[in-house]
Amino acid sequence: MSPLLAVVSSLALWVGSALLVASVAIIRPRRLYALWDDLRNRLWEIRKPLAALVVVLIASAIGRSSLQTVSELFGLQLTWAIHALEGDFVAWVQGTFASPQLTMYFSSVYVYGYVFLLAFPFLAYLALPRTTAVKRLVVAYALNYAIGLALYTVVFAYGPRNVMPDLVTSLLFTHNPEFMALTGEVNEPTNVFPSLHTSLSVTVGTFAVLTRREYPLWTPIAVWLATSVVIATMYLGIHWLTDVIAGTALALGAVYLSCRLVDEEV
Repeated sequence: MSPLLAVVSSLALWVGSALLVASVAIIRPRRLYALWDDLRNRLWEIRKPLAALVVVLIASAIGRSSLQTVSELFGLQLTWAIHALEGDFVAWVQGTFASPQLTMYFSSVYVYGYVFLLAFPFLAYLALPRTTAVKRLVVAYALNYAIGLALYTVVFAYGPRNVMPDLVTSLLFTHNPEFMALTGEVNEPTNVFPSLHTSLSVTVGTFAVLTRREYPLWTPIAVWLATSVVIATMYLGIHWLTDVIAGTALALGAVYLSCRLVDEEV
């Protein structure tokens, strides 16, 4: 089995199991049965935002390498500026807190927890009687990816692990070399500003707070996972603090715009 297939299989197994448990414990069987009976109608209702998200994801997958070339030739070369702005903050984080236990935790959260964090709310909000929440979530995802892709093209910058290899270790790959097969397929080393791991995680955490009445148990779980992912991006040496701040701003903006674009159902 190839390394990529092994990682994808493991990801599907663990995330699928987590989704099953969370669906029963948080969404509850009654809502799941109702979703199953009305699944076709609900998917039809969200077809437009869902189609927009699919288009953005396909564009990102197809144009990622080409846009990186455009960014390298014409984009703003900001690696030096980001490093000058925040110095060795990420190196300090690793030097102060790095341990085998934390590395294992943050590596797992960065890969497995992140996928679960993005997948579960789609299922949970789709199970609600009204489709407002799931529409807003999908629109926010699309905005995050679209704006993030545009900024990756405009801003050309390397992460701290590439800039300070003597001070910052690629902990994700040092302890989990098999993850290189996956990240190499979905990302580029200069896709750092903003951090989409941060923006999408904060987006989910924000929606979890906004929908705390519908899913009170999900709110603390989502906020914990989102915070862990944000910290993991720096702890693992992948992103600068500047990327994280920009990702947080992008998330809040995407949530705000999605709520403005999708009207509340009566």
